[in-house]
Amino acid sequence: MPRRPRTPLIASLLAAACVGAGGGALLYSAFGSNNGTTVVRQVTVKDTQPASQSPLSINAIYRNTYQGVVEITVNTSAGPAGGSGWVYDANGDVVTNQHVVNGADSIKVTFWNGKTYDAHLVASDQTSDLAVIKVGAPASMIHPLQVGDSSALRVGDGVVAIGSPFGLQETVTSGIVSALHRSISSPGQQPFTISDSIQTDAAINHGNSGGPLLNTAGEVVGVNSQIRSDSNGNEGIGFAIPSNTVRSVVTQLISTGKAEHAFLGVTIDSTASNALIAGVRGGTPAAKAGLKKGDVVTSLGGHQISSPDELASLINSYKPGDSVKITYERGGDSHTAQVKLATRPS
Repeated sequence: MPRRPRTPLIASLLAAACVGAGGGALLYSAFGSNNGTTVVRQVTVKDTQPASQSPLSINAIYRNTYQGVVEITVNTSAGPAGGSGWVYDANGDVVTNQHVVNGADSIKVTFWNGKTYDAHLVASDQTSDLAVIKVGAPASMIHPLQVGDSSALRVGDGVVAIGSPFGLQETVTSGIVSALHRSISSPGQQPFTISDSIQTDAAINHGNSGGPLLNTAGEVVGVNSQIRSDSNGNEGIGFAIPSNTVRSVVTQLISTGKAEHAFLGVTIDSTASNALIAGVRGGTPAAKAGLKKGDVVTSLGGHQISSPDELASLINSYKPGDSVKITYERGGDSHTAQVKLATRPS
Protein backbone atom coordinates (compact mmCIF):
# COMPACT_ATOMS: atom_id res chain seq x y z
CA MET A 1 0.00 0.00 0.00
CA PRO A 2 1.80 3.18 -1.12
CA ARG A 3 2.20 5.94 1.42
CA ARG A 4 0.53 9.20 0.50
CA PRO A 5 2.99 12.04 -0.17
CA ARG A 6 3.47 14.27 2.85
CA THR A 7 1.65 17.61 2.86
CA PRO A 8 3.37 20.81 4.00
CA LEU A 9 1.22 20.70 7.14
CA ILE A 10 2.51 17.28 8.12
CA ALA A 11 6.04 18.30 7.31
CA SER A 12 5.76 21.28 9.61
CA LEU A 13 4.32 19.20 12.42
CA LEU A 14 7.02 16.54 12.12
CA ALA A 15 10.14 18.49 11.35
CA ALA A 16 12.47 15.74 12.56
CA ALA A 17 13.39 13.29 9.82
CA CYS A 18 13.52 9.52 9.78
CA VAL A 19 16.59 8.66 7.74
CA GLY A 20 18.41 5.53 6.78
CA ALA A 21 21.16 4.54 9.15
CA GLY A 22 23.53 3.46 6.41
CA GLY A 23 26.72 5.19 5.33
CA GLY A 24 26.56 8.93 4.84
CA ALA A 25 26.92 8.90 1.05
CA LEU A 26 24.35 6.16 0.74
CA LEU A 27 21.99 7.86 3.13
CA TYR A 28 21.18 10.68 0.78
CA SER A 29 21.31 8.68 -2.44
CA ALA A 30 18.87 6.18 -0.98
CA PHE A 31 16.39 8.48 0.66
CA GLY A 32 16.99 11.91 -0.83
CA SER A 33 17.37 15.04 1.22
CA ASN A 34 13.64 15.83 1.00
CA ASN A 35 12.18 12.34 1.17
CA GLY A 36 13.43 11.10 4.51
CA THR A 37 10.60 12.20 6.80
CA THR A 38 8.43 9.35 7.96
CA VAL A 39 5.02 9.59 9.55
CA VAL A 40 5.28 7.49 12.70
CA ARG A 41 2.04 6.36 14.29
CA GLN A 42 1.34 4.41 17.45
CA VAL A 43 -1.02 1.50 16.92
CA THR A 44 -2.87 0.00 19.83
CA VAL A 45 -0.95 -3.03 21.07
CA LYS A 46 -3.18 -6.10 21.07
CA ASP A 47 -2.45 -9.55 22.43
CA THR A 48 1.26 -8.91 22.83
CA GLN A 49 2.89 -11.75 24.76
CA PRO A 50 6.05 -11.48 26.84
CA ALA A 51 9.28 -13.07 25.73
CA SER A 52 9.80 -16.35 27.58
CA GLN A 53 13.62 -16.55 27.62
CA SER A 54 15.67 -15.80 30.71
CA PRO A 55 17.63 -12.60 30.06
CA LEU A 56 21.34 -12.73 29.28
CA SER A 57 23.79 -9.99 30.15
CA ILE A 58 24.82 -7.61 27.38
CA ASN A 59 28.28 -9.15 27.46
CA ALA A 60 26.84 -12.66 27.07
CA ILE A 61 24.64 -11.54 24.17
CA TYR A 62 27.67 -10.05 22.45
CA ARG A 63 29.86 -13.12 23.02
CA ASN A 64 27.13 -15.38 21.64
CA THR A 65 26.53 -13.35 18.48
CA TYR A 66 29.45 -11.11 17.47
CA GLN A 67 30.96 -13.62 15.05
CA GLY A 68 27.73 -13.56 13.03
CA VAL A 69 27.71 -9.76 12.56
CA VAL A 70 29.56 -8.27 9.59
CA GLU A 71 30.53 -4.93 8.10
CA ILE A 72 29.45 -4.35 4.50
CA THR A 73 31.37 -2.06 2.14
CA VAL A 74 30.05 -1.24 -1.31
CA ASN A 75 31.30 0.74 -4.28
CA THR A 76 28.67 2.66 -6.24
CA SER A 77 28.72 5.25 -9.00
CA ALA A 78 28.33 7.86 -6.25
CA GLY A 79 31.36 6.52 -4.39
CA PRO A 80 32.01 4.10 -1.52
CA ALA A 81 29.44 3.51 1.21
CA GLY A 82 28.77 0.96 3.88
CA GLY A 83 26.57 -0.55 6.48
CA SER A 84 26.13 -3.69 8.53
CA GLY A 85 24.66 -7.15 8.13
CA TRP A 86 24.40 -10.53 9.80
CA VAL A 87 24.81 -14.14 8.77
CA TYR A 88 21.44 -15.74 8.13
CA ASP A 89 22.31 -19.35 7.31
CA ALA A 90 25.12 -21.85 6.85
CA ASN A 91 25.17 -21.22 3.08
CA GLY A 92 26.76 -17.81 3.56
CA ASP A 93 23.60 -15.78 3.04
CA VAL A 94 23.85 -12.42 4.80
CA VAL A 95 20.89 -10.15 5.56
CA THR A 96 21.13 -6.37 5.32
CA ASN A 97 19.05 -3.38 4.23
CA GLN A 98 18.26 -2.85 0.58
CA HIS A 99 19.43 0.74 0.85
CA VAL A 100 22.87 -0.45 2.00
CA VAL A 101 23.57 -2.37 -1.22
CA ASN A 102 21.40 -0.38 -3.63
CA GLY A 103 23.36 0.45 -6.79
CA ALA A 104 26.44 -1.47 -5.67
CA ASP A 105 29.03 -2.28 -8.34
CA SER A 106 30.94 -4.42 -5.85
CA ILE A 107 30.31 -5.70 -2.32
CA LYS A 108 32.80 -6.76 0.33
CA VAL A 109 32.06 -8.31 3.72
CA THR A 110 34.39 -7.94 6.71
CA PHE A 111 34.08 -10.34 9.63
CA TRP A 112 34.83 -9.84 13.32
CA ASN A 113 38.51 -10.79 12.91
CA GLY A 114 39.13 -8.28 10.13
CA LYS A 115 39.12 -10.80 7.28
CA THR A 116 37.35 -9.51 4.18
CA TYR A 117 35.67 -11.50 1.41
CA ASP A 118 33.85 -10.67 -1.81
CA ALA A 119 30.08 -10.97 -1.87
CA HIS A 120 27.34 -10.66 -4.46
CA LEU A 121 23.71 -9.66 -4.32
CA VAL A 122 21.27 -12.58 -4.18
CA ALA A 123 18.10 -10.48 -4.28
CA SER A 124 16.56 -7.41 -2.70
CA ASP A 125 13.12 -6.04 -1.92
CA GLN A 126 12.82 -2.26 -1.99
CA THR A 127 9.33 -2.23 -0.48
CA SER A 128 10.55 -3.81 2.77
CA ASP A 129 14.11 -2.38 2.57
CA LEU A 130 15.64 -5.85 2.89
CA ALA A 131 18.34 -7.58 0.86
CA VAL A 132 20.28 -10.84 0.87
CA ILE A 133 23.91 -11.05 -0.22
CA LYS A 134 26.07 -14.17 -0.41
CA VAL A 135 29.62 -14.04 0.85
CA GLY A 136 32.38 -16.27 -0.49
CA ALA A 137 33.92 -17.06 2.90
CA PRO A 138 35.06 -20.45 4.22
CA ALA A 139 32.65 -22.41 6.40
CA SER A 140 34.77 -21.66 9.48
CA MET A 141 33.80 -17.98 9.17
CA ILE A 142 30.07 -18.60 8.86
CA HIS A 143 28.21 -18.28 12.17
CA PRO A 144 24.44 -17.88 11.54
CA LEU A 145 22.42 -15.97 14.12
CA GLN A 146 19.20 -17.33 15.58
CA VAL A 147 16.08 -15.51 14.40
CA GLY A 148 13.54 -14.84 17.16
CA ASP A 149 9.83 -14.02 17.25
CA SER A 150 9.33 -10.25 17.09
CA SER A 151 5.67 -10.61 18.08
CA ALA A 152 6.82 -11.79 21.54
CA LEU A 153 8.43 -8.44 22.32
CA ARG A 154 6.95 -6.12 24.93
CA VAL A 155 7.51 -2.42 25.41
CA GLY A 156 10.33 -2.07 27.93
CA ASP A 157 12.12 -5.30 26.96
CA GLY A 158 15.89 -5.00 26.71
CA VAL A 159 17.52 -5.04 23.26
CA VAL A 160 21.07 -4.90 21.91
CA ALA A 161 22.25 -3.53 18.56
CA ILE A 162 25.53 -4.61 16.95
CA GLY A 163 26.96 -3.02 13.83
CA SER A 164 29.53 -0.71 12.28
CA PRO A 165 28.44 2.90 12.88
CA PHE A 166 30.79 5.25 11.04
CA GLY A 167 32.86 2.17 10.14
CA LEU A 168 33.57 1.29 13.78
CA GLN A 169 33.18 -2.46 13.45
CA GLU A 170 31.59 -4.61 16.18
CA THR A 171 30.10 -1.67 18.05
CA VAL A 172 27.57 -2.71 20.70
CA THR A 173 24.80 -0.47 22.02
CA SER A 174 21.89 -1.36 24.26
CA GLY A 175 18.51 -0.01 25.25
CA ILE A 176 14.88 -1.02 25.41
CA VAL A 177 11.93 -1.50 23.13
CA SER A 178 10.50 2.02 23.24
CA ALA A 179 7.36 1.20 21.25
CA LEU A 180 5.88 -1.50 19.05
CA HIS A 181 3.73 -1.52 15.92
CA ARG A 182 5.26 1.64 14.49
CA SER A 183 4.89 2.26 10.76
CA ILE A 184 7.86 3.55 8.78
CA SER A 185 8.28 4.08 5.04
CA SER A 186 10.53 2.16 2.70
CA PRO A 187 13.05 4.20 0.69
CA GLY A 188 12.33 5.16 -2.90
CA GLN A 189 10.22 7.55 -4.92
CA GLN A 190 7.06 5.57 -4.19
CA PRO A 191 7.51 4.41 -0.58
CA PHE A 192 5.49 1.60 0.95
CA THR A 193 4.55 1.09 4.56
CA ILE A 194 6.74 -1.20 6.67
CA SER A 195 4.30 -2.05 9.42
CA ASP A 196 4.89 -3.46 12.93
CA SER A 197 8.33 -1.86 13.11
CA ILE A 198 10.17 -1.74 16.43
CA GLN A 199 11.15 1.57 18.01
CA THR A 200 14.20 1.49 20.26
CA ASP A 201 16.41 3.90 22.17
CA ALA A 202 19.50 1.74 21.59
CA ALA A 203 21.99 4.03 19.86
CA ILE A 204 21.79 3.63 16.07
CA ASN A 205 23.91 5.76 13.74
CA HIS A 206 25.02 5.84 10.11
CA GLY A 207 26.57 2.47 9.38
CA ASN A 208 24.25 0.51 11.69
CA SER A 209 21.82 -0.09 8.83
CA GLY A 210 21.29 -3.79 8.19
CA GLY A 211 22.72 -4.90 11.52
CA PRO A 212 20.78 -7.03 14.00
CA LEU A 213 18.63 -5.88 16.87
CA LEU A 214 18.83 -8.68 19.44
CA ASN A 215 16.57 -9.61 22.33
CA THR A 216 17.84 -10.64 25.76
CA ALA A 217 18.11 -14.26 24.57
CA GLY A 218 20.55 -13.18 21.84
CA GLU A 219 18.03 -13.77 19.04
CA VAL A 220 17.57 -11.41 16.10
CA VAL A 221 14.23 -9.63 16.53
CA GLY A 222 14.81 -6.86 14.02
CA VAL A 223 17.02 -5.32 11.34
CA ASN A 224 18.12 -1.81 12.25
CA SER A 225 17.04 0.50 9.46
CA GLN A 226 16.17 4.11 10.26
CA ILE A 227 16.56 6.87 12.81
CA ARG A 228 14.48 9.93 13.51
CA SER A 229 16.76 12.86 14.08
CA ASP A 230 17.17 16.60 13.60
CA SER A 231 20.95 16.21 13.54
CA ASN A 232 21.23 13.04 11.38
CA GLY A 233 22.78 11.38 14.43
CA ASN A 234 21.47 9.25 17.25
CA GLU A 235 18.82 10.95 19.37
CA GLY A 236 17.42 7.82 20.93
CA ILE A 237 14.72 7.15 18.33
CA GLY A 238 15.64 4.28 16.05
CA PHE A 239 13.54 1.81 14.09
CA ALA A 240 14.07 -1.82 13.16
CA ILE A 241 12.21 -3.99 10.68
CA PRO A 242 10.62 -6.82 12.74
CA SER A 243 12.13 -10.29 12.46
CA ASN A 244 8.82 -11.89 11.48
CA THR A 245 8.77 -9.67 8.39
CA VAL A 246 12.46 -10.38 7.81
CA ARG A 247 11.95 -14.14 7.95
CA SER A 248 9.07 -14.04 5.45
CA VAL A 249 10.82 -11.73 2.97
CA VAL A 250 14.27 -13.32 3.20
CA THR A 251 12.89 -16.83 2.71
CA GLN A 252 11.29 -15.67 -0.54
CA LEU A 253 14.38 -13.77 -1.71
CA ILE A 254 16.58 -16.83 -1.24
CA SER A 255 14.16 -19.35 -2.77
CA THR A 256 12.70 -17.36 -5.68
CA GLY A 257 14.79 -14.20 -6.05
CA LYS A 258 11.88 -11.92 -5.24
CA ALA A 259 9.41 -11.20 -2.46
CA GLU A 260 5.70 -10.93 -3.14
CA HIS A 261 3.40 -8.82 -0.98
CA ALA A 262 -0.37 -8.61 -1.04
CA PHE A 263 -1.73 -5.45 -2.68
CA LEU A 264 -5.15 -3.78 -2.42
CA GLY A 265 -4.49 -0.71 -4.54
CA VAL A 266 -5.53 2.19 -2.33
CA THR A 267 -3.74 5.21 -0.93
CA ILE A 268 -4.75 5.95 2.63
CA ASP A 269 -4.81 9.45 4.10
CA SER A 270 -1.96 9.26 6.61
CA THR A 271 -3.28 12.28 8.52
CA ALA A 272 -6.66 10.68 9.24
CA SER A 273 -7.50 8.82 12.44
CA ASN A 274 -9.28 6.14 10.42
CA ALA A 275 -8.57 4.25 7.20
CA LEU A 276 -9.82 7.01 4.87
CA ILE A 277 -9.14 6.26 1.20
CA ALA A 278 -7.34 9.16 -0.48
CA GLY A 279 -7.08 7.46 -3.87
CA VAL A 280 -7.74 4.23 -5.76
CA ARG A 281 -5.38 3.01 -8.48
CA GLY A 282 -7.14 1.87 -11.65
CA GLY A 283 -7.26 -1.85 -12.43
CA THR A 284 -6.44 -2.88 -8.86
CA PRO A 285 -8.47 -5.14 -6.55
CA ALA A 286 -9.84 -2.06 -4.81
CA ALA A 287 -11.01 -0.53 -8.09
CA LYS A 288 -12.59 -3.80 -9.21
CA ALA A 289 -14.44 -4.02 -5.87
CA GLY A 290 -15.89 -0.54 -6.39
CA LEU A 291 -13.97 1.32 -3.69
CA LYS A 292 -13.65 5.07 -4.21
CA LYS A 293 -11.86 8.07 -2.81
CA GLY A 294 -13.57 9.15 0.41
CA ASP A 295 -14.58 5.64 1.48
CA VAL A 296 -13.52 4.56 4.96
CA VAL A 297 -12.38 0.94 5.33
CA THR A 298 -13.73 -0.46 8.61
CA SER A 299 -12.80 -4.14 8.39
CA LEU A 300 -10.80 -6.60 6.31
CA GLY A 301 -11.22 -10.35 6.55
CA GLY A 302 -13.41 -9.91 9.62
CA HIS A 303 -10.79 -7.84 11.48
CA GLN A 304 -11.86 -4.37 12.61
CA ILE A 305 -9.77 -1.46 11.34
CA SER A 306 -9.48 1.90 13.06
CA SER A 307 -6.30 3.39 11.55
CA PRO A 308 -4.24 3.45 8.34
CA ASP A 309 -1.55 1.35 10.01
CA GLU A 310 -3.96 -1.41 11.00
CA LEU A 311 -5.09 -1.69 7.38
CA ALA A 312 -1.49 -1.85 6.14
CA SER A 313 -0.59 -4.48 8.72
CA LEU A 314 -3.60 -6.63 7.85
CA ILE A 315 -2.90 -6.48 4.12
CA ASN A 316 0.69 -7.52 4.81
CA SER A 317 -0.59 -10.57 6.70
CA TYR A 318 -2.16 -11.96 3.51
CA LYS A 319 -0.63 -13.41 0.37
CA PRO A 320 -1.24 -12.34 -3.24
CA GLY A 321 -4.26 -14.21 -4.57
CA ASP A 322 -6.03 -14.42 -1.20
CA SER A 323 -9.72 -13.54 -1.36
CA VAL A 324 -10.97 -11.49 1.58
CA LYS A 325 -14.09 -9.59 2.55
CA ILE A 326 -13.73 -5.84 2.90
CA THR A 327 -16.23 -3.57 4.63
CA TYR A 328 -16.26 0.18 4.10
CA GLU A 329 -18.45 3.19 4.79
CA ARG A 330 -19.65 5.64 2.14
CA GLY A 331 -21.98 8.50 2.90
CA GLY A 332 -22.92 7.02 6.25
CA ASP A 333 -23.86 3.61 4.77
CA SER A 334 -21.91 0.39 5.24
CA HIS A 335 -20.96 -1.71 2.22
CA THR A 336 -19.25 -5.08 1.86
CA ALA A 337 -17.32 -6.47 -1.11
CA GLN A 338 -15.11 -9.44 -1.84
CA VAL A 339 -11.60 -8.62 -3.08
CA LYS A 340 -8.88 -10.86 -4.47
CA LEU A 341 -5.59 -9.33 -3.41
CA ALA A 342 -2.99 -8.81 -6.11
CA THR A 343 0.82 -8.67 -6.00
CA ARG A 344 2.30 -5.37 -4.88
CA PRO A 345 4.07 -3.69 -7.79
CA SER A 346 7.79 -3.05 -7.42
